[in-house]
Amino acid sequence: MKKYDVAVIGSGPAGQKAAIAAAKNGCSVALIERERLVGGACVHRGTIPSKTLRETALQLASVRGFRDVMTIKMDPHVEVATLMARLDEVTNSHASFMSDQLKRNEVEIITGRASFLSATELSVKQVRGPALAITADTIIVATGSRPRQPPEIPIDHEHLLDSDSILSMIYLPKSLTVLGAGVIASEYASIFAALGTEVTIIDAGKAPVSFMDPELSATFVDDFEAAGGSYLSQRNIVECYWDGESSVVTKLKSGEEIRSEKLLCALGRLANVEGLGLAGAGVEQSKRGHIVVNKHCQSSVPHIYAVGDVIGHPALASTSMEQGRRAVFHALGLPLGQGASYIPIGIYTIPEMSSIGITEAEAREKFGGCTVGRASFSEVARGQISGGSDGLLKLVADEHGEKLLGAHIVGKGACELVHVAQIALISGWSVDAFIENIFNFPTLAEAYRIAALDLINQARKQREAQDNGEQALAG
Repeated sequence: MKKYDVAVIGSGPAGQKAAIAAAKNGCSVALIERERLVGGACVHRGTIPSKTLRETALQLASVRGFRDVMTIKMDPHVEVATLMARLDEVTNSHASFMSDQLKRNEVEIITGRASFLSATELSVKQVRGPALAITADTIIVATGSRPRQPPEIPIDHEHLLDSDSILSMIYLPKSLTVLGAGVIASEYASIFAALGTEVTIIDAGKAPVSFMDPELSATFVDDFEAAGGSYLSQRNIVECYWDGESSVVTKLKSGEEIRSEKLLCALGRLANVEGLGLAGAGVEQSKRGHIVVNKHCQSSVPHIYAVGDVIGHPALASTSMEQGRRAVFHALGLPLGQGASYIPIGIYTIPEMSSIGITEAEAREKFGGCTVGRASFSEVARGQISGGSDGLLKLVADEHGEKLLGAHIVGKGACELVHVAQIALISGWSVDAFIENIFNFPTLAEAYRIAALDLINQARKQREAQDNGEQALAG
């Protein structure tokens, strides 16, 4: 039985980050991956493939913005694969980069399926040869997730698809029904709408991507519907089926009936924990099957950690990577660093949504009050030039308008812009810093200055209103 300091199960963003962090801190590391290539679903079925298709959608949408001077027509029989011409190049390149990085850091990559023999021992079943038995002082589970298939939705991967099979379609559909309005549902819905597909989102909730700031969700819905999409909120599904001829039929409790060429079911994901033998190792799971962890990503067994999709929300690549790092640093007794408190969220819808820090509602609940400043991209020259004037940057500060608490952005480049706020929060900048410093012109980053000016103005108005109220009481 071979001994390691750290064993990581799964090579997606969370597992890869954990393995690298452990290796860089002098640990012997085994990274166990059941697939032939490292990267997990993120590289091969999720993030990278969907963003590759999204890039094509963005380019087409940009060209359509010049319809007054040029006309573009897409072949009605265009194949989805042709819209993702660089996919193999991108995925293979990224997987190769990750593999090389792991090897440079002397992480041993073991291909096979891992399961717990005990709380400290793992068995790795390989394609060829006998099973390997290994032991480790620290074990990190990062096995990811897969699409949930509700029993009432007869997914056949041809007409009714999930997020793993949606990109296997041969032709771009004329119409698409999307069940759900979480991250994956909203991203794919907006991508296909931008490609010219007639898309209908059906959601049981009030707003898409409900954990984001409501103003961001509202802007997304406005843009999605402006692109020809339809968002049906607070709807409950009665049944879905392929009619055997040309349409997928979705019947709603409201009596509405939606027909489309294809359907995407994106109603959550399930943790990949089958066959791991977690119960035998004493690892506690939630009712939904996620591994229960504390803030350090530590499970009910102190030396066993879980990171990424297997622990549930938010199940995003950036947060998963931080969880991988956090788990290793806690296991090794290392300080996390200030940046661990500020992890950005990026949602690659069209338009993008991104946030960091706390929301307006959270600030009011936590501190009893706050100040908010907004900047519309229509106020920024770059927004007008690029045709992205419907974007919004929102800053949240304390009630005095001095300490930055959060930033929330929707619009072109939101997932890039948020990093300015990330550095500001980590560095403890005051709101004044956005006014005192100069941004390149013309750039969308200028929205920070406009939002900061608005925030300070709102803080002044609040102080004046408070002073007037106190004077009225005194009188």
